[in-house]
Order: sequence, then C-alpha cells, then structure tokens
Amino acid sequence: MLEVKLHDVGEGMTEGEVIHYLVKVGDSVMTDQPLVEVQTDKMVAELTSPCSGIVKKIPINVGETVQVGTSLLYIEVDEGTRSEQKSLIEMKQVSAKEANPTLEKASLNTFKRVLAAPYTRKIARDNNINLEDVHATDPSGRVTEEDVIRFLKGHRTDKELVKDVKQIVVVQETPDEIPFRGIRKKIAEKMTKSLFTIPHVTHFDEVNMTKLVEMKEQLKASGESVSISAFLIKALVISLKDFPIFNAELDEENSRILLKKNYHIGIATNTESGLIVPVIHDADKKSIKEIHNVVKDLTKRAIDGKLQPFEMQNSTFTVSNVGPLGSTGATPIINYPETALIAFHKTKKQPIVNERDEIVIGYIMTLSMAFDHRVADGATAVKFTNRFASLIEQPHKLMMEMI
Repeated sequence: MLEVKLHDVGEGMTEGEVIHYLVKVGDSVMTDQPLVEVQTDKMVAELTSPCSGIVKKIPINVGETVQVGTSLLYIEVDEGTRSEQKSLIEMKQVSAKEANPTLEKASLNTFKRVLAAPYTRKIARDNNINLEDVHATDPSGRVTEEDVIRFLKGHRTDKELVKDVKQIVVVQETPDEIPFRGIRKKIAEKMTKSLFTIPHVTHFDEVNMTKLVEMKEQLKASGESVSISAFLIKALVISLKDFPIFNAELDEENSRILLKKNYHIGIATNTESGLIVPVIHDADKKSIKEIHNVVKDLTKRAIDGKLQPFEMQNSTFTVSNVGPLGSTGATPIINYPETALIAFHKTKKQPIVNERDEIVIGYIMTLSMAFDHRVADGATAVKFTNRFASLIEQPHKLMMEMI
C-alpha cells in the first residue's frame, strides 16, 4: 500500500487545507493523474498520483487543515508498476546516501519540531522561552504569538468580582464565522511582521497625469491599447535605477544594505481569497507593451488562483494600484523584506494651472510611498517621487529614457 502524503509545494509551507478530492475510494488511477486539490498559503496546489493502482482509503475529509507529511490517500499499487516503483526508490536512496554519507545515521535521530511563524519564534527567543514548553491553542498544533504572550504572563487569569446588581438581559445573535486560515492567515502574519519590524514612514505626493492620459487616448485611437499602469511601472523602474536605495533589502544580521541588481516588481492584486502579489520579473528589460501584457496575464491568473509559486517570489519593490477602486490616500504596509512600496490612488479631473498660468481642467493622481526609515530618509523619498513624477508629467522624457 502506497501512501500519498502532503508535501511542500513551495516557499517552505507547513500546512494545507484539503478543498477537493478528484477521485474516490475504489477508483483506478494512473501515474501523474490528479488526485486532490490543496489550498496552501498562496495558491491551490494539485497533487498527482506517484503510481498506477486503486484508491483504497481516504482518511482526511474535505475542509480539514493538515500538516506537511500527512497521508491524504492510500493506493494499492498495480503489480506491473510495483517493481518499477521499488527500483526508483532504491535509486533515490542510493543517490541521497552518496550525496550525504551521514544521511542514514542522521535519520535515526528524532526531534520535535514546534510549528510557529518566524515572528512568533522571535518573540520567544527575545524572552528566553522554549517553544516546546508553550501550549498551542490552535487545533493544528501551531504555536501563535498569543500563546507565547499568555505563557509569558504566567497563565494568569483575573476573576471578575461578582456584584449583587440587577442584570440586564441582552439577546446576542450568533455571529457569522469566516475561517481564519490559508491566504488570509498568511497575509496577517506577514503584515504583522512587516509593521513591527520596519519603522514605516509614508510620503504623499501628486502627479499631473494630463499629458499621459492624452498620449494613452492617442494610442487607443490608433489601435494600440496600453494601460496607464504599464507607463507607471516603466517610469518607476527608471526611477529605481536612479535611486537604488529603494530597490534594496536590509540585512540586519550582517549589518549591510543589499542593493538589488534585478528589478522584479510585485503587483498587489485583490482576489476573493485575499491579497496576492504576482511579480513582473526583470521589468527593466521589458517594453511598456510587454509590461501591459504581463500585468494583464498575471492579474487574471491571480484572481483565478492559477499562479505558480515562482510567479510570486523574489520581488524587489511592490506597487499597489488602488485608484480604480476609488482610493484617495492610504498608508500602505511594506512587503517585507523590501525597502519601499508605492500606492497609486484615484486620478481626478480638477482645475490646474498650466505653464502659461492659465486655469485649465487636468488629471491629477495622488500617490503614497511607504519606506523603511532605517534604510532611507524623507528627503531621498521626495527626490525619488519627483523623478517619477517628471517622467509621467512629461512623457517624452519617459520615451527618451528607453532609447
């Protein structure tokens, strides 16, 4: 009998929620046939069969959240493939032992690995707490920040004094429940770590979009449809090259700031499951039209839950385009461990003064830029957004930078 276990499908996941079985007990399956869909922190992963055979047992119910290594199905292997599977396993074991002679010896040692987020571990480490001594209240066995804080306070519970007063009866309706897990829980952990680790400063500015809007309309009239976002991202990449401190990462452990040579732009995308950040890799090497096509494709697949893990990794700077939702301002949280994040807000028609001191109707967009004050200062952030604004307000300058 072969066990099909939940394995790590990317980014060091520790658990997943079973959302749909594609087979049932008694079904015959082929090698590489999809068996079950599992919701991880960032995506829906499809696990396939490692062999041909018959499904004999499905011990985990749909909706359950299980740890990596949990057996999801049991398959009775076909005799025709059993010898092939055995040979393949033996080859893998021999290769592993040759690559690491201590592997066989190390496998005899057992230890308890406590499940906990990195920020939770930091709290425990800073307070000299052994996580193995902390009781986990989460059904999955994961130790949370609240568990550590409760342990730190010594499990004290202050009983309320009972007073002889007339009680007012209030009928409380049962609240609706939304499961706090998967992508939503991962977002909470990452945002908490970012906010409590990085000293955030938010700089607000305005950009005159009038000439860029006119250029977009001219392109549309000629049959070329390109989103405003594509122009904004291209201008952003050019500005990052002029101010590399914002395309950086602080390495506190080694007391250094890493100025990234790649320009991988994360695109914060709102989905039904939560905030997803697909990445435009090497945005500096793409034309405005290519950026437009990549953003359109990534956004659609993010909403459909069809992104691959590598498409959400290694971003160096993140953009949040909330203007279409009607946003006029915000103080965004940085996508840790990046140094900055910029949010584009609503573009509004309003009276402006042109170069000839005439009052005309134009398009003004507000932006907010959050940055790590350990890495950069406010004056640098202002210079950065000024450079960005100059490329947008004078589109011919943007074109010149691409020659």
